[in-house]
Amino acid sequence: MTKMEKNKILLLLIVIGLFWQCQQEQDVQFSIRKDGVGLLNRDTPFTDITTLYAADSVISDSSFSLARINRINIFEKGGKPLLTVTPDNDSIQGIGNIRINDPRYLTDKGIGLASTFKDIKAQYDIKKVVTSINNVVIFVKDHDVYFTIDREELPASLRYTQDINIEEVQIPDKAKIKYLMIGWD
Repeated sequence: MTKMEKNKILLLLIVIGLFWQCQQEQDVQFSIRKDGVGLLNRDTPFTDITTLYAADSVISDSSFSLARINRINIFEKGGKPLLTVTPDNDSIQGIGNIRINDPRYLTDKGIGLASTFKDIKAQYDIKKVVTSINNVVIFVKDHDVYFTIDREELPASLRYTQDINIEEVQIPDKAKIKYLMIGWD
């Protein structure tokens, strides 16, 4: 093997390595993991969000409670909403809840805002279904992620009956996800 061929192979390996590293960074940016969402981790202090998303727009709600920010909205450059983050109630504020606003975010099992209830059932064991006035909330086992489905996605007989607890088998497979949330409280 000539020196030129060795240099070409070395250059090719460097390019592949750089591509691999960029791909891994992209994967983390829009990933929902057991203890992390995008650049945020379970132990990220609430005050560090602005630094982590410095390249994006970070806007705090105008409402304050005891000099604490109640919620931060993170927007991509250009205004596309990414995340809504609320703090926990600890004395040193961490992250309590995260609402996913961008369909590029996917769980480790490939579930995102564009998924359906059928996709959720195929990838996760359902722990509990909670019925509210306008929604049905799906909690899964072994993960802090939970999904909200609008009651409008349910059969007509279940949409307007407030005093009934909706069960997993009553939710249509094609029901779309309204909200995708992570709770670290």
